[in-house]
Amino acid sequence: MSPSDNLKTLQSKMTEYMEEPGVKLGWLIDRKQRKVYIYRPGMPTECLENPESVNGEPVLPGFVLKMSKIW
Repeated sequence: MSPSDNLKTLQSKMTEYMEEPGVKLGWLIDRKQRKVYIYRPGMPTECLENPESVNGEPVLPGFVLKMSKIW
């Protein structure tokens, strides 16, 4: 998410992306608010506030994004 992006617009786009065939996981990272929105097909959106890391399980086994590199 860039500083000029609108959160609600991007959340709507992410919901649309998750309906595409083969899409299994989406992350929307809001650096300004230090939040990560996790999208998975058929599941409610999860919001993590100021997480230390985000993992890609089960879609990306072993992948961990350390948020200190993002914030």
